[in-house]
Amino acid sequence: MSRLAPLSEEPINEDDSANCSKKGLSWKNWLKTHLSLVFNKKSDLKILLSVLGCPLFPVSALSKPPINECLSTDMVASKSPLASHHESIQKEKKVSSSAQYIIQHFTAATGCRKSEGTVKNIFVTGKVTMAMVDELGATVGSVAGATGVAQKGCFVMWQMVPNKWLIELVVGGHKVIAGSDGNVAWRRTPWLGAHAAKGGVRPLRRALQATVFSSAQYMGEKRISSTDCFVLKLSADQVDLADRSDSTAEMIKHVIFGYFSQRSGLLVFLEDSYLTRIQSPGTYPTYWETTMATKIEDYRLVEGVMVAHSGQSNVIITRFGDNLKAGLSVTRMEETWTIDDVAFNVPGLSLDCFIPPKKSRKISPMRTWIGGRLCIGDKKPMVHGC
Repeated sequence: MSRLAPLSEEPINEDDSANCSKKGLSWKNWLKTHLSLVFNKKSDLKILLSVLGCPLFPVSALSKPPINECLSTDMVASKSPLASHHESIQKEKKVSSSAQYIIQHFTAATGCRKSEGTVKNIFVTGKVTMAMVDELGATVGSVAGATGVAQKGCFVMWQMVPNKWLIELVVGGHKVIAGSDGNVAWRRTPWLGAHAAKGGVRPLRRALQATVFSSAQYMGEKRISSTDCFVLKLSADQVDLADRSDSTAEMIKHVIFGYFSQRSGLLVFLEDSYLTRIQSPGTYPTYWETTMATKIEDYRLVEGVMVAHSGQSNVIITRFGDNLKAGLSVTRMEETWTIDDVAFNVPGLSLDCFIPPKKSRKISPMRTWIGGRLCIGDKKPMVHGC
């Protein structure tokens, strides 16, 4: 069986589907078509679904402990004065304990702590409305502020503890399916078919779990929409970023911030961004930065668990570089979503529901640094069971 081609996290043009074979979709082809795609009104729906449809978290749900929970030997060795070393350790412990307190407060407030071990799977249905906009903050469902027609749709999502998920999203007559069997994450669109995600398996951004923030770093306090919040940060490390890069595109960063209400303990805001450096041989580099901010609200009690039932996401895609004659280019889009139904421990949901479209192979990239730049090469494919 042929492996699933690598999945790009950027908007994709339908015209490239013919080139999407066993070798996967190259960043060079993506770069050639992306400019016309982003600023072509006919491609609005594909861009909306590519960016807003099934975004992933920057790290896996079962990632390693955060950097502020352990000090490396190099850090300890650099603190020669005993007093300075003790002060550093105490500061690290305080930051780590603050993060753990926020997570414990969140799990208690949502009821996840009581339901731990009893919930095996989750079923969710809901509705979405997406649109390209001139200015962020305009009502998505209205004509004012929208550069194109607001697209409405619905979705169905399944989750199985600990790391399996599947979502089917239908908007404007187009259906996007994405999922993970715990070994490989993938996405299938009408214009590209099925593709495996680059890098390690990461959770779906729409399917928030408390365990996702178990490795977060405490960043302090901030006021968001008249709510005093604690801030936690998750970021992809260098190895993860390299796994999601190739010879013409380097993923420079992917970071997400979670804002937890100091009063209720609930997650009320998510803000993440990722930056990609794209450069073909003999050309100047171009940078693409995508930022997504999501307001989370309308928490309701469902079988003893507090679940957010609505929210709004704002996205800004910024393109910049020395070779751009027109200067900075910005694309804006918005989405509102609502949850209609939530159910836990649905009978009949099995592991077979999360099997990818085909047996897949994931290429483990060979990473080398030459002249201060990251170079990617392919090793032998490593087969993962489905």
